[in-house]
Amino acid sequence: MSNYASDFMSEVRAKNPAQPEFHQAVLEVVNSVSLVLERHPEFRKAKIMERIVEPERVIMFRVSWMDDAGETQVNRGYRIQMNSAIGPYKGGLRFHSTVNLGILKFLAFEQVFKNSLTTLPMGGGKGGCDFDPKGKSDNEVMRLCQSFMNELFRHIGSDTDVPAGDIGVGGREIGFLYGQYRKLRNEVTGVLTGKGLDWGGSLIRPEATGYGAVYFASEMLVTRKQSMKDKICLVSGSGNVAQYTVEKINQLGGKVVTLSDSSGYIYDPAGIDDNKLAFIIDLKNTRRGRIKEYADKFKTVTYTPFASGSDHNPLWNHKADCAFPSATQNEISAKDARNLVKNGVYVVAEGANMPTTAEGVEIFLNAKILFAPGKAANAGGVATSGLEMCQNSMRLSWPREEVDNRLRQIMKSIHKTCVEAAEEYGTPGNYVNGANIGGFLKVARAMMAQGLV
Repeated sequence: MSNYASDFMSEVRAKNPAQPEFHQAVLEVVNSVSLVLERHPEFRKAKIMERIVEPERVIMFRVSWMDDAGETQVNRGYRIQMNSAIGPYKGGLRFHSTVNLGILKFLAFEQVFKNSLTTLPMGGGKGGCDFDPKGKSDNEVMRLCQSFMNELFRHIGSDTDVPAGDIGVGGREIGFLYGQYRKLRNEVTGVLTGKGLDWGGSLIRPEATGYGAVYFASEMLVTRKQSMKDKICLVSGSGNVAQYTVEKINQLGGKVVTLSDSSGYIYDPAGIDDNKLAFIIDLKNTRRGRIKEYADKFKTVTYTPFASGSDHNPLWNHKADCAFPSATQNEISAKDARNLVKNGVYVVAEGANMPTTAEGVEIFLNAKILFAPGKAANAGGVATSGLEMCQNSMRLSWPREEVDNRLRQIMKSIHKTCVEAAEEYGTPGNYVNGANIGGFLKVARAMMAQGLV
């Protein structure tokens, strides 16, 4: 770590205590950006990094709602509007019991660079609520969403801040949120993305994050004159990102052998084919069941519950070629990273946001494997949200093939930006530096051009 990075991080930690995920995200970026600041002292003089780590606006509010038993419940809602130098704030809403200010600041900070890499004019933001939809009825979720939007609607708009879904916020929640926004504002506008196809949504949006991660992994494999065909893949999670990661890997001729949820994981050596994936999609999206039911349905499958307090995840200890962590932050520890490398994995594409610990990232980089950080590999979701915004503005709906082709071209462009930035700043093959530098430069130039704002 350079002296600049060390001093910078001391200030960040002092100003933002008890926010370890935010510290981790900032440290990764400032280590990469130090290479840029050596060549561009004007960025350092203008304190671009100091301004980027400070949110433009933090909104925190009470969310009161009534459960089915008639009891009053109180949750806390947030929206972090991080940076709008290149466009309106754009980023998801997360409903989960672990949601707090530090986690949302980390996600909003990452979103700034991710959105910059997409080539689309979008700033970075993130929001959510410490509410867990699991086990709640549709009516309870609706009441929570309506109460949440009763405050959030004041702070968002199609040219101001355009939220989307994230963990715990799928099509059902987006529908409830959008309905309440439309009622409160008396207007039909593209203020939320991830909408249903009948009311302003885009084809490929549900698939986009998973598809994009696989497209990015495919581009990395091309640098070694390989493809996804016949690759054995480990995928974590079983939500939207994981489901469509599996679908695209299957389409490209690979084989996925794992999926998980918060309770445990399944290992299916025969591979999760399209028929089995259809069972997963119904299980998780409609019946909202647990992944263990997959092992009950398909008898040759092994189900392993997760041990509480463990320093590693056994899902990452299987022979494979590729890994797609698609569950949540810091799910790959240093021990997991060593297991992956030991078991022959040489491609890791992060479908989730920051799913690898800092120590794990260092192990991947030292092993010289193809490692794509989330801000590059999982940018397909927000990129297609941007395409949904375009369609809403034009009152058009593009066909599936056009959206998918645009998504693939965006992922190719992100890959090219990462490769070229890493090479230009003396770290060829380092996708972490490439993504951080590529995303930073566009935002930094915009901030310099717009004056001291």
